[in-house]
Amino acid sequence: MKPIIDSHAHIDFPVFDDDRAALFENMHAVGIDKVLIPGVCPLQWQKQIAVARQYNCLYSLGIHPWYCETATVKNIEDLRDLLIRYKDDSQLVAVGECGLDKLHKSNFITQMNLFRVQVSLAKEFDLPLIIHVVKAHEEILKCLKSEKPSRKGVIHGFYGGPQLALQYVNLGYKLGIGGLLLNDNAPKLQQTVAELPVDSFVLETDSPAMAPKNGQNSYNTPLLLPDILNKMAHLQKKSSVLISEQMFSNVTQLFDL
Repeated sequence: MKPIIDSHAHIDFPVFDDDRAALFENMHAVGIDKVLIPGVCPLQWQKQIAVARQYNCLYSLGIHPWYCETATVKNIEDLRDLLIRYKDDSQLVAVGECGLDKLHKSNFITQMNLFRVQVSLAKEFDLPLIIHVVKAHEEILKCLKSEKPSRKGVIHGFYGGPQLALQYVNLGYKLGIGGLLLNDNAPKLQQTVAELPVDSFVLETDSPAMAPKNGQNSYNTPLLLPDILNKMAHLQKKSSVLISEQMFSNVTQLFDL
């Protein structure tokens, strides 16, 4: 089987500080080769880069919509400066995690403005986007259609049905599929994974968040990836080896690895 890449895991978060090295050893033992660490806020960027350096991870830089109201003009300038500084760094592969979240209390217009800025940065630096979207698919789709970023990206933590999924796939975006797929009460997502072409997806965990409901641990880790891959293989009625090869191809093409 091809190595497995977790395309979205916050492995830099403090919950992993005490056992990060052991976790990476366990990941490598089960064939998980790399992790992409997404950006969430300016205070975390330097730690992200340090963890990526130490453990040979990929990373992206961005401001999550949950942090939009504390983001300043200087933060946006700093983000652009970091993208300039690391533009030749092969480990920097995307802009994000950015997007829109209507379930969060932060001002939606502020979220929208910050998302548009980051779409512009992705275009300027020719990088794909990692997009967080909750209850705001209409606005995200409208923005992506009008801005037309050339490198596309991934819709992180996708949980919708086939009709919505195809709107993103037809624009050239991949769908990030994580632990929600393992939940019994996720029929729409399971239908999406069963019906759409397998080149529509990338694997992710969103660790330490988004643990499946039947999970053993209090928080999620990339070690969940083989279970997600096997569930995807079952829904697609294909072998785990074939799904593994396609997921590796999808993520390496998307992030130009």
